[in-house]
Amino acid sequence: MNTLTKLALGLMGQLRPQPPVGDPATATALLQPTRQGGMPLMEALLHRESKREFSPEPLSEQSLADLLWAAAGVNRPELGGRTAPSAMNAQEVQLYVALPKGLFVYEPVAHALRLVAGSDVRRVTGYQDFVDLAALDLIYVADHARMKLVPAAQREPYSFAAAGAMAQNVYLYCASAGISTVVRAWFDRQALAQAMGLGTDQQLLLAQTVGSARAVAPLHPTD
Repeated sequence: MNTLTKLALGLMGQLRPQPPVGDPATATALLQPTRQGGMPLMEALLHRESKREFSPEPLSEQSLADLLWAAAGVNRPELGGRTAPSAMNAQEVQLYVALPKGLFVYEPVAHALRLVAGSDVRRVTGYQDFVDLAALDLIYVADHARMKLVPAAQREPYSFAAAGAMAQNVYLYCASAGISTVVRAWFDRQALAQAMGLGTDQQLLLAQTVGSARAVAPLHPTD
């Protein structure tokens, strides 16, 4: 669906998810993440970039597990520490995963996906046309109910800072793994919040599309 159509549907309050592809399980255990190897950090930074051409090919199970752990996984089990920082350890940013088979939330401690909605909400995660068919769209949501120790005026900037750190983790993982990604903030917040069933304490922050690069047909020289 193109951008103009999405904008028009949004104005009419008709931008909605699609039926799921397949039958999602209510909970899905992920493979253990690969915590060794990969591209050296400085090289990953060299190759970090936003890409907006995506193939509909799904990520492998290992790539999905590694991606989510890089974004928000537990890297210090004895402390409950995560791969991204959080003010006062509130861990207020929840990572949602929009897949063709449904909308899930990532559970870092269990390293698992929990089903939130049995629908394909990818098209609602942004006005761009590529969000509809890419392998997945990540959605960063702040749960302000987890931030009781943070002054109310600071909760939003703290949440955006945490989400930005998580999104950069995704960028670096994708650079290392040869996967395309782009972070986004242009979406219909009301339509997406409704599609996700968010509560009043939950705030949409960012979205991020992830997937394999779309193959580009080679140019043929003129005869």
